Amino acid sequence: MWCYRGGSISTEPRINDRIRVPEVRLVGPSGEQVGIVPLAKALELAQEYDLDLVEVAASARPPVCKLMDYGKFKYESAMKAREARKNQAHTVIKEMKLRPKIDPHDYDTKKGHVVRFLKQGDKVKITIMFRGREQSRPELGYRLLQRLASDVEDLGFIESNPKQDGRNMIMVLGPHKKKTEAMAEAREAQAARKAERQGVAAGVEEAPSEETAPVEAAATEVASDEASSTEANTEA
Repeated sequence: MWCYRGGSISTEPRINDRIRVPEVRLVGPSGEQVGIVPLAKALELAQEYDLDLVEVAASARPPVCKLMDYGKFKYESAMKAREARKNQAHTVIKEMKLRPKIDPHDYDTKKGHVVRFLKQGDKVKITIMFRGREQSRPELGYRLLQRLASDVEDLGFIESNPKQDGRNMIMVLGPHKKKTEAMAEAREAQAARKAERQGVAAGVEEAPSEETAPVEAAATEVASDEASSTEANTEA
C-alpha cells in the first residue's frame, strides 16, 4: 500500500530548470506576449536577459511563464504582504461591566473607558450584572444602558439592543469610526506629537539660557574696559 510520508507541499512557483514541460507560453520582462516557445528557447532568453524563467500559471495549457528577477519579485511581494498586515484591521470586542446602582464616580470612569474603546474603533459589550433583589428591577439596568448610549452617541451607536441573559443584561455599542480610520488617525497624532517634541527640543538648544545671558554680557563689558585701559596706557 502506498503511503505519503513527505513534508508539506511547497507553494513556491517553479523556476528555470525546475520547469518540466516541452513548451511554455512566454511573457517578456515588460509584460509583452512573446508567444508559445520551446522550454529550451525560453531558458536561453532568460539567460540572455540575465533573468529567471518563472512559471506564473501552471494550470494553463501550455503553462504561462514570465521572465523576471525572481529574487526582487519575492522581496517586493513580502513587503506588500507586510504592509497589508500592518494596515489590516482586526475587529475587537471590548467588555465593560457595570452594576445597576453604580456610583457616579465609577460611572464616569467606566464611561471614559467606553469612550476610549470607541475612539480606537472597537466594539464595546456592556454588561449590567444583577444580584439578589436587583433581579426583580431589570428597568434599572435598561435605563443605565440607555443613559450610557446617549452619553457616547457622538462616538458610537447601539449595535445590539439591551437584552436579558440570565442575571445579566447585555448591550453592544459599535463605533461610528472604522478601525482602519482610527488606526490612521492614531499614527498621525503620534507623528504630530513626535514632531512637536523635536521642535521644542530644537528651540531649547537654540535659545540662550536666562542664567548665562547676564554673565556673557558682563564678560563682554569687562573685556571692553580692559581694551580701553590698554589703549590709554599706550598713549601715555
